[in-house]
Amino acid sequence: MKQIIVATDFSKCSLHALEYAINLANKIKANILLVWVDNTRSDESVFPDIASGSRKEIIESFDEIIEKYGSQLLEGEFNYKIRKGKVHIEVANQAKYSDAMLVIAGTHGVTGFEEFWIGSNAYRIVTYAPCPVITVRTNYKLSDKLSKIVVPIDSSLETRQKLTFTTKIAKYFDSEMHILSLYSTTIKAVRHKVDNYTLQVKKYLEEENVKFVIEKVDADNITNSTINYAKEINADVIAVMTEQEMTTANLFLGAYAQQMVNHSPIPVLSVHAKEYIRIQPGN
Repeated sequence: MKQIIVATDFSKCSLHALEYAINLANKIKANILLVWVDNTRSDESVFPDIASGSRKEIIESFDEIIEKYGSQLLEGEFNYKIRKGKVHIEVANQAKYSDAMLVIAGTHGVTGFEEFWIGSNAYRIVTYAPCPVITVRTNYKLSDKLSKIVVPIDSSLETRQKLTFTTKIAKYFDSEMHILSLYSTTIKAVRHKVDNYTLQVKKYLEEENVKFVIEKVDADNITNSTINYAKEINADVIAVMTEQEMTTANLFLGAYAQQMVNHSPIPVLSVHAKEYIRIQPGN
């Protein structure tokens, strides 16, 4: 059975991410594995004794979570794992050992709360995880539907690689995929590349029989343009590559995926690139 890992520090932020994960797991028919990393603390914990860090208290907190949420997981199983080390590395290691299909992590964005480890480690988890990661903001209003998925397409070779996994998610939820062609320059050759990639995506989705629409946007800042479009259509998730086109406007703000994780009020699905696409014919 498929497995979804939820990084937890017993804070409201990570419990919110767990609730999001349960909805996904029910659609995908997956197990949920909660992962807590030793030598961390969160004063925001809704389990007040967790700061003392004793193994007994941690296990009791896990048992309490499973008792509360277990009945909501319709087909999969709830389990937990305690690891020791750096949060992002250990969450990533567990995802690798468990052959997880997905990691879910809560985030506070860039506005404070950096002392709480899930919120401050969200992008690090995205970077290190061997599988796709969904980051969920604390104040995101949860829904059992995933009706619209935004898929930005730029001029990078990697931009199309998120399509396979994102399409699988779309099929589970019967989602409509919004292909957002982003033009960050007036150079015709670059714009032509975006057009070609968009046509390839269109063909793929038609073959997969997935609902989709295509929109084109001239973007000085591809992060802001993506988020603004997602907000306009009331999207449920934004799918990005951890490696994306870097523009002058984005250069000093950090990687595109990092900006998305930090600033998007909408859950962000981050997918890693695979090197093989660089040697495939036709790219």
